Amino acid sequence: MLASESHRPAIEAMLGISPELAMFPLGNLVRYGMEGGHPHAMSFWLDGATSPTAILGLTDGGMVLPVWSGAFDPARAAEHLCGQTLTGFAGAASPVRDLIAAVGLSGAPAVLSEDEPQFLAHLNTLSVPVRPGMLSPLTVDVATAVAWRQAYDAELHLGASSVEDAEAQVQRWIAEDTHRFLMIDGIPAAMTGFTAVLPDIVQVGGVYTPPSARNRGLARHAVALHLAEARDAGVTRATLFAATNAAVACYRPLGFERIGDFALVLFDGKVVP
Repeated sequence: MLASESHRPAIEAMLGISPELAMFPLGNLVRYGMEGGHPHAMSFWLDGATSPTAILGLTDGGMVLPVWSGAFDPARAAEHLCGQTLTGFAGAASPVRDLIAAVGLSGAPAVLSEDEPQFLAHLNTLSVPVRPGMLSPLTVDVATAVAWRQAYDAELHLGASSVEDAEAQVQRWIAEDTHRFLMIDGIPAAMTGFTAVLPDIVQVGGVYTPPSARNRGLARHAVALHLAEARDAGVTRATLFAATNAAVACYRPLGFERIGDFALVLFDGKVVP
């Protein structure tokens, strides 16, 4: 069934059982609401009105965000996507891949189609090493934040984003207060960020260190300081996805343990199943 605002408590309750597996739909719902006209605003399909066990989220921008257990038949959700304009899928790897197959888009051209290990940390055990550096807002050097955003996109094989797009993203980060610079001797050395924020859990993303400053533990230190800041504000857990072995080695010392796999698929243009 297609959900309305009256179903929001049931949606939040179901997604809140394991929020680390539903950060994007939950974060979007909290920040942008349902069918609010923003590209990240959400609409939902539920398998039940009062106690759903499967939820299919779809942003106004065309991103599909499924959340359910392995026992659910993805064909039931695929019916809701027929005729919709889609730009990609994101979520736990099993429901994402099953749903893509069910909707007939397994062969659709994509600029990115990756399954990455997902990790979870409990911040009560977080240890921040004592070393030089402090966090500062991106407003101290917006030009560097824009350049690093472009470089980050390029390294994800998305192609370097335009200056205009990168500037818009950085301004959103500033407005939403989600990203920080690690400053050393008054100069940005690394960038850390949260791609989704809920009262008790955050999702780490957008972490970047320029190539000339890598292999010095700067990203780890930046993330540790940012997580400590979140912990002091009441956050108890953090989750993230690690695209490389180097990223895994960076985050494990902060207490992150693997909990599964996360799939991100971005189509090469819009598709309509």
